[in-house]
Amino acid sequence: MKLRFDIITIFPNIFKPVINESIIKRAQEKNKVVIKVHDLRDYTEDKHKKVDDRPFGGGPGMVMSLQPIVDAVRKIKGRRKVKTILMCPTGKPLTQKLAKKLTNDKNFIIICGHYEGVDDRVRKLVVDESVSIGDYILTGGELPALVLIDCLTRLVPGVLGAKDSLKDESFESNLLEYPQYTRPADFHGVKVPNVLLSGNHHEIQKWRTEQAITRTKKNRPDLIK
Repeated sequence: MKLRFDIITIFPNIFKPVINESIIKRAQEKNKVVIKVHDLRDYTEDKHKKVDDRPFGGGPGMVMSLQPIVDAVRKIKGRRKVKTILMCPTGKPLTQKLAKKLTNDKNFIIICGHYEGVDDRVRKLVVDESVSIGDYILTGGELPALVLIDCLTRLVPGVLGAKDSLKDESFESNLLEYPQYTRPADFHGVKVPNVLLSGNHHEIQKWRTEQAITRTKKNRPDLIK
């Protein structure tokens, strides 16, 4: 399994510090993931490299123009089978379930919206899915695109060190992950729960399940069915 991400953005330099570090960097070195960043301004027909315009009907701000986005997607896509995703606040919420479903595809074009959004005809002409990372507004789609890439990259077999790394993580079983501890066992009087030092794996697993349920009820009661 190998994923390819082609990112369309007006701020390509935002991506370099993140995709060249840590797990995403190693995933590229292992040839598990390919990431290409495309400057939307390279696809505009405007002589001044303009990629936005005033909204029809009036209102504040600017709207990203249709032509450069559509042309960029079509040229990058070529004859490949690609899922094109628009990062925007009105899209489907990004969940672990959605992330797993998305990895049924292998090639992605990610459009980073900006300003007051994109000309809505983009959705009709080239977008397969719109995705949001939360119920809040950011200045653009670049950070959400990085979140999506990170989320999907971790699901590629061989990217994370251990096969079981994903098994007990938050949202894998509709529960938040249980608390984790490491050395020292006693830090200025703040101690690790005794059960974790007991060596009794049955009791440890029982404690972890109880803690996961308690944490989920407190922080995300909507996940408890």
